Amino acid sequence: MRRALPDRYLTPLDLADLLGVPVETVYQWRRKDTGPRGFRVGRHLRYDPEDVRAWVASLMDKEAA
Repeated sequence: MRRALPDRYLTPLDLADLLGVPVETVYQWRRKDTGPRGFRVGRHLRYDPEDVRAWVASLMDKEAA
């Protein structure tokens, strides 16, 4: 990832903006269990920046293989 990740937990909108995808794509990844690991804080969905980084790295590793 070229952009630095923030030190706070990411919202689905933050993640969509960071990756340049529609926010609905982020929710589809969650439903299909194909995206980065997220967690709920009450009714709010959040993503740990380190989990996002690991997920992107795993995608890059798959592409390289």
